[in-house]
Amino acid sequence: MHIHPKELSIEQFDYVLPNDKIASYPLEQRDSSKLLIYRKGHITERTFKDLPHEIESDSLLVFNDTKVIQARLSFIKKSTGAKIEIFVLESATNTAMQEVMQATQDVQMTCMIGNSSKWKDEVLQTIHPIKSDLVTLKATKVAPCKEGHVVLLSWNNPNLTFAEILDAFGAIPLPPYLGRNAEETDKERYQTVYAAQDGSVAAPTAGLHFTPQIFENLTNKGVKLAQVTLHVGAGTFKPVKSAKMETHEMHREMVLIDIATLCNIKAGIGKNIIAVGTTSIRTIESLYWFGIRIKNGWNNPYLHVSQWDPYEMEDALSAQESLEIIINWMEIQSLKVLSGYTSMMIAPGYKFKLVNQLITNFHQPKSTLLLLVSAFTGGNHQKIYDYALNNDFRFLSFGDSSLLVR
Repeated sequence: MHIHPKELSIEQFDYVLPNDKIASYPLEQRDSSKLLIYRKGHITERTFKDLPHEIESDSLLVFNDTKVIQARLSFIKKSTGAKIEIFVLESATNTAMQEVMQATQDVQMTCMIGNSSKWKDEVLQTIHPIKSDLVTLKATKVAPCKEGHVVLLSWNNPNLTFAEILDAFGAIPLPPYLGRNAEETDKERYQTVYAAQDGSVAAPTAGLHFTPQIFENLTNKGVKLAQVTLHVGAGTFKPVKSAKMETHEMHREMVLIDIATLCNIKAGIGKNIIAVGTTSIRTIESLYWFGIRIKNGWNNPYLHVSQWDPYEMEDALSAQESLEIIINWMEIQSLKVLSGYTSMMIAPGYKFKLVNQLITNFHQPKSTLLLLVSAFTGGNHQKIYDYALNNDFRFLSFGDSSLLVR
């Protein structure tokens, strides 16, 4: 019998990660990374370009098509010369990020602020040329909030969208553990080749290894492909500092899935449903609990799965029934896209409902992502990570990959 994940100690999910195992830069070729395969308790190695040989035909491969925004904005405070960094996280008005990115003139965003003690009430501004015009971007503090501050960002050219403003003024938000500033090449390489929906502040890094050639080889084999969207928040890097998981608060992330993808996932039940990355698996597994929510009378337009729901709600439906409930609910409301939020923590004790294979990179010690890997592999994460450490695998965002079979 599993203990409730609230009782887990993060110390059980620690390991020594030497700095020289962390990949600071990606390999020249995306698909030349190593691929660890964990299947039936056994570990083998291949190169990522060999992935199609390891995937059965008629499998469904599900990708997170979110796109990393250039979320780091730098300002110099006029009165003192202090540098203030504004890290854009998400809309402060519950508006979908796709809509926010198309906004013109101003947006209200939830932000983290670097050097915030130096910024009181002064309106910050910076100037940058865009399309031969000099554009002024202003930042005004609105109010403190749980994640940091609500900031009003405004600009003086109504023909420019917020997406264009971030592209011009912002920098790619590389993970802090890479220990370096973003470079020009990161605009392409810290982005999947299939990235489409603006809104993440971190890349779904399991997808960084995929190339057009791999996609061609997969489809030629009869593997089906589907996209979901989960906008990755900065909370993905939030360290676990509490003694037990009960007092660690999981971050909330926005989920968007169209009805055609839901039908594809429903059709894939009983076959191989393969999640590309921890963000994809959180999205797919959240679907089951969305169905439970609807069955229990949920009437908010945004569905939500909270941190401990999967361990405390009754899982009385089959996966098939849960997805049918969602699809019927969407059809009744004439919804083409399911919108919601997930804060769910996948940890040992979680019973997977839909996904039976996972493609993922190697994660930090004492991280919630390592908890997820442990849950997926039946507690065998240490065996997998020991092998990777002893066989020259590269770790974290720009590191190598693994295919884990549940």
